[in-house]
Amino acid sequence: MKRIGIDVGGTNTDAALLDGNQVIAAVKTFTTSDITSGVRTALRDLLAKAGDAADDVMAVMIGTTHFTNAVVERRNLGRAAAIRVSLPASASLVPFCDWPKDLAAKVNGGVYLVEGGHEYDGRPLVPMDEAAVARAARQIRADGVKAVAISATFSPLTAECEERAAEIVRNEAPDVHLTLSSTLGRIGLLERENVALMNASLIGLARETTQAFVDAVASSGLKAQLFITQNDGTVVLAEAAREFPVFSFASGPTNSMRGAALLAGIEDAMVCDVGGTTADIGCLVKGFPREANNVVEVGGVRTLFRMPDLLSIAIGGGTVIGRDPLTVGPQSVGYRLGQEALVFGGDTVTATDIAVASGLLDLGDASRVAGLSAEFVKSALAKIHASVAENVDRMKTDATEVPLLAVGGGAMLIPEAVPGISEVVHVPYHEVANAVGAAMAQISGETDRIYRDMDREDAIAAAREAAIAAAVEAGADAATIKVIDVEDLPLSYLPGRAIRTRVRVVGEARAMRRDAAAVA
Repeated sequence: MKRIGIDVGGTNTDAALLDGNQVIAAVKTFTTSDITSGVRTALRDLLAKAGDAADDVMAVMIGTTHFTNAVVERRNLGRAAAIRVSLPASASLVPFCDWPKDLAAKVNGGVYLVEGGHEYDGRPLVPMDEAAVARAARQIRADGVKAVAISATFSPLTAECEERAAEIVRNEAPDVHLTLSSTLGRIGLLERENVALMNASLIGLARETTQAFVDAVASSGLKAQLFITQNDGTVVLAEAAREFPVFSFASGPTNSMRGAALLAGIEDAMVCDVGGTTADIGCLVKGFPREANNVVEVGGVRTLFRMPDLLSIAIGGGTVIGRDPLTVGPQSVGYRLGQEALVFGGDTVTATDIAVASGLLDLGDASRVAGLSAEFVKSALAKIHASVAENVDRMKTDATEVPLLAVGGGAMLIPEAVPGISEVVHVPYHEVANAVGAAMAQISGETDRIYRDMDREDAIAAAREAAIAAAVEAGADAATIKVIDVEDLPLSYLPGRAIRTRVRVVGEARAMRRDAAAVA
């Protein structure tokens, strides 16, 4: 099946056309401030380069950092109200209590604590105060807040309170968008609630961005399904992605890791993806990024949901290199690299200029970096290499030597030898590995729940069936589904031989063609 992958980064927008696992054509363009025009340009250039080979494209997969950038940069965020069903418990730490003050000031659309929720063993804490939920919904409607995040104690065990509260809010305020924490996060009330609030605050932006992507694909003349890539290296249909923008937070580096695995033919390795602004370091396990199993901060907010285990460092093609004293970052010229770097006629020394001056890269006007002293260039490059090597070592879990896959437009900044690394592999099409990863992404299904009064094998089997059903519902071909991750944890503090089971499966998208505009 022919498909196009597009990855919108902070500096570059990359696109690749794949037929099966073979790369047919690839292009790299600068990201634009409005993002959509950059996607249109990338599609136009790719289709022109591919020619007749672009016929019969079945799907377009887009990955973007747009949503996480919105949180980090405190822009394009909507107000979201928090309804927490938990009283008399959990009253001392209210919603937004651990958010940075500037971010909370933009997002906080009201906090409402009501009685209800469940104990850790699934028993009701107290009956839910439905009248209080209705009063909260009426107040939210009166305040003009358009998004609500609903959370309840131990809702991953039973979402009964959240679902009932959502029903009440819909009756009182039918135009309000609802995010239930049980659909996003895991055990841990504050972190799960934070994810739900972030998702609610991004709904407006997600709908605008997704529609813009739909329009960009439609204007290209392609009649293909539009998918959006997610944090775990998989995709969902655009209409599903716009309801859960937080699942696309880390899709950029995840796409690069998946693309690196395909291009190198190696499924277990470390990966360093050097982009225009940052370098992201992660670990591939069976071709998928290792998943973070602890709290991940996004824009200074603690979250606990489906995210890859990544370490980002301030090294990229646009990283600003200071002189006297020598500094490497953390500032970056970002998507302005084409105007501000020395080799492009600017007056800022960047890591790209260092790469050109040292002969690692042929780009722009090399004569403009001839004035950089050899000692300065050598010292800057050595500092970059040392930082990459140190942080790759931090991400390893043991002393075993494994390959390091070098990808990204700034892959030339990765040293040829790294302690604890068996070999550094510069993969073909490394500069567009993120777009390749987006194009090859599969559809996933996941379940994470607690089973009681079941043997371990029966619990895993039930979880597997639920995960497969979720994948099929999301658009996966049932015949191609395979299990990629199984976790089970006996819970001794719960009655009835309780076992928490998480199963994740992936499968190829069903081969369907329809007008991309219909996705809207």
